[in-house]
Amino acid sequence: MPRKPRFHLPGFPQHIIQRGNNREPSFYTKADYYRYLDNLGAALQRNSCNLHAYVLMTNHVHLLITPQEKYGISRVMQDVGRKFVRHMNASYQRSGTLWEGRYKASLVDSEAYLLTCMRYIEMNPVRAGMVLHPGEYRWSSYAANGGGKTDPIITPHALYHALGDNLPGCRFAYRELFRNHMKDIELHMLRDALNQELVLGRESFKDKLEKMTERQIRRGRDGRPRTEDSRSVYRVMNDEVGI
Repeated sequence: MPRKPRFHLPGFPQHIIQRGNNREPSFYTKADYYRYLDNLGAALQRNSCNLHAYVLMTNHVHLLITPQEKYGISRVMQDVGRKFVRHMNASYQRSGTLWEGRYKASLVDSEAYLLTCMRYIEMNPVRAGMVLHPGEYRWSSYAANGGGKTDPIITPHALYHALGDNLPGCRFAYRELFRNHMKDIELHMLRDALNQELVLGRESFKDKLEKMTERQIRRGRDGRPRTEDSRSVYRVMNDEVGI
């Protein structure tokens, strides 16, 4: 099956997942997590990309990135991949691939889904049963977005700034978003869009993208849109450590 072409649209956020090969660990020690974040921060700066949310799980990573230049995200992932794999191979006398093929990415309709996507990413350790609250997990952006901890690789999105009149207000409003569990339909839509590399957005947003890119972006042979209130049942991956 041919690979789906990437979207290379400056200014549009993308939700990215990269899994460890055969779902084996991608990180073993604190030093590995720190090295990945260092490599990621340098790559983001070098390739003009803004990171809004992330989580580093044992065997996969989630990132929410807005590129400012064409091909920015692809270059970030290639840059990080080369450096981090070299580190892991040298540290653990290993060889071969670390990641399970190429990363997957879902372009996100920011007005409708950006904050939902941020919650989804930062709640991963909770859904996996690793912690009871996202603030307890060390390797995510929640401490910055929800707690105000300095994280040099995070660039808040404009919609995050719109949550309050000042940064403390934004952080409070952001924490309030985590009071309620995400709805099943939201989880299914996010997972389906990411795993199938679909656009996560409203039908009007998809119409706009199709005109911009001159590409059919909807799933299915005829590309007919689903209704906004569709309750289609999406494929759910129950193995939380691989989501």
